[in-house]
Amino acid sequence: MKEMFNKFNIELSSEQEKKFEKYYQLLIEYNQRFNITAITEKEEVYKKHFIDSVLGVDKFKVGKLIDVGSGGGFPAIPIKIMNDNLDVTLLEATGKKCEFLKVVINELGLKNIRVVNDRAELLAKNEEYREKFDYCSARAVARLNTLLEYCMPFVKLGGKMVAFKGDAVEEVIEAENAIKILGGKIIERKEYLLEDAKRTLVVIEKIKQTDKKYPRGQGKERKNPL
Repeated sequence: MKEMFNKFNIELSSEQEKKFEKYYQLLIEYNQRFNITAITEKEEVYKKHFIDSVLGVDKFKVGKLIDVGSGGGFPAIPIKIMNDNLDVTLLEATGKKCEFLKVVINELGLKNIRVVNDRAELLAKNEEYREKFDYCSARAVARLNTLLEYCMPFVKLGGKMVAFKGDAVEEVIEAENAIKILGGKIIERKEYLLEDAKRTLVVIEKIKQTDKKYPRGQGKERKNPL
């Protein structure tokens, strides 16, 4: 599967290649019990989960990353495989998915990475986590205006939130108000094609602190987006 990465000018070491292969095997093994992904065919998993995640790896340098709504570990685990300098926190609300993520971390021998079983709207109120991260990532969690309210409270001043999206033109326009309210500024929108599917990385820098009333909780982020 190394050649699939090569098509996108991503070079894998033999160690990274082994880790992705092990990750795939674990995903298939645990998927029957934990319902992690509907995509199980090997080439599709590599393309739609692994490569889609690592195409954004250059947005993350050294520092602390929190991944909101980690699910099966995308994009943060593939990013961690490619960039071992990151200290990673995987935030996931579903207990069974957290179990799976812990197995992956252990089996792949990943260091400086942990799983937190909690909801973003609750954990963001915890002073140990609030505005403590250089980066926040999220993929397939919610529309951008809702997602930002979950994510921006975790990002420190000068840090970045990176949203992994499909065709995001409409979502970016829709989220302009939320970006402003939550203290952000779009600094990059990178669009690319993954086979025939349009993908977008939206990078938002934190330029002022997020008001402590956000996230609002009780489902307001989804029911009544900013």
